[in-house]
Amino acid sequence: MKLSARNQLNGKVIEVKKGQTTGHVRIEIGGGAVVTSSITNEAIDELALAVGDTVTAVIKASDVMVGK
Repeated sequence: MKLSARNQLNGKVIEVKKGQTTGHVRIEIGGGAVVTSSITNEAIDELALAVGDTVTAVIKASDVMVGK
């Protein structure tokens, strides 16, 4: 599948935690950096996400905040 989003970060799932309706998937992207995604439990199940899976975090945003 091709995507228009250019911000694609490859990594490994280090944690999958389901909540009532949404879950959090933590993805280690290298150098100790971790990205956390909040997605529906249904999406977690459909993708069969599990710790150790190789995945791509796709970031599509209209605004980018910078802090210093």
